[in-house]
Amino acid sequence: MSKIRACIVCKKTSLETAVTKFYHKESEFYICSQHIPVLIHKPEELVGLLDGADELLGA
Repeated sequence: MSKIRACIVCKKTSLETAVTKFYHKESEFYICSQHIPVLIHKPEELVGLLDGADELLGA
């Protein structure tokens, strides 16, 4: 059985769009190409979606 690979933001799967894997706190997650800028530039939008996302915010 294959694992579902879905963007943590929009929930689109790898059957619908390109997704890439990233690791955070010893866990793996997927994010689509449309939402990579969120991961890089707006991590506050990941609060509630990614455990510890608030720690990604700059001081």
